[in-house]
Amino acid sequence: MIPFRMPRPVMRRRLVPICCLLLALPPSGAGAADAGIRVRDATGETIVVRDSSRVVSVGGAVSEVIHALGLAGRVIAVDSTSRYPEEVASKPDIGYMRQLAAEPILALAPSLVLAEEDSGPPAALDQLREAGVPVVLVPDAPSSRGVLDKIALVAAALDVPERGRALAARFETEIDAVSAAVARAPGRPRVLFLLTVGRGGTPLAAGRDTSASGIIRLAGGANAIDAFEGFKPLSSEAVVVAAPDVILVTDRSLELLGGVEGLLRIPEIALTPAGRRRRIIAMDGLLLLGFGPRTAAAVMELVRRLHPGVPLHREPDES
Repeated sequence: MIPFRMPRPVMRRRLVPICCLLLALPPSGAGAADAGIRVRDATGETIVVRDSSRVVSVGGAVSEVIHALGLAGRVIAVDSTSRYPEEVASKPDIGYMRQLAAEPILALAPSLVLAEEDSGPPAALDQLREAGVPVVLVPDAPSSRGVLDKIALVAAALDVPERGRALAARFETEIDAVSAAVARAPGRPRVLFLLTVGRGGTPLAAGRDTSASGIIRLAGGANAIDAFEGFKPLSSEAVVVAAPDVILVTDRSLELLGGVEGLLRIPEIALTPAGRRRRIIAMDGLLLLGFGPRTAAAVMELVRRLHPGVPLHREPDES
């Protein structure tokens, strides 16, 4: 089974505005490919992309954006976190996004590497650059704005800015509808997100500035953990003090924990309001935490399960 990418704490950073991502678009026709296009990536570096016909995509959300732009045919390989859709997931696998090696990638003769910004190690990316392969690092902020920035940069690097604008407009329409549903929810349930990466391992809790915290906020919940950033193991006492109304996990984590019954066999979990009421929500990890084109759908599903009974669509006014 392909290992699920462990979400990382999101460091505070200055996001590059979308309007600055595409620095120069050459005229179409002869000579355009030679001139290349210039994009500014998540690090603030300006990258010249002369050929985007053979792309190695690193990061599940990046691969989803490429597919949503209708350009999955350009992808020659993906990393192990790129599990959706099948059209990209079936491509050759270059390994885990944070444990990349330059040699297998170079053997594929890529013309461009598009990678989420925490991909690495840096030495492997430097080897690719030294070999003449442009490496564009894509921002990965866990927010609606972050999704739009991701779409804009990928579309710019692939020289399809108009497709990027269309995809961004669809996403904004979808996320606005989700926000309207959240506004109708009567309260903000406290949500504890737990992640485990090995069978029998101690679950990690998501604190501030994580993809889990971001999706909980978008769905009208409150992260039950605000004492730390990132992912950390919780003491029994801290779980009880957090008093979550809902426990949120990925499908994979719930499987590793032995299902709902296995999760509730953890004494401190069983003692929480969520444990007593068996309010456990499990969702696909990439859908839930990826912050890509499907994020609006993920939030809507989470809204439905966090706020049962709340209408997801506004009823037409009676005349």
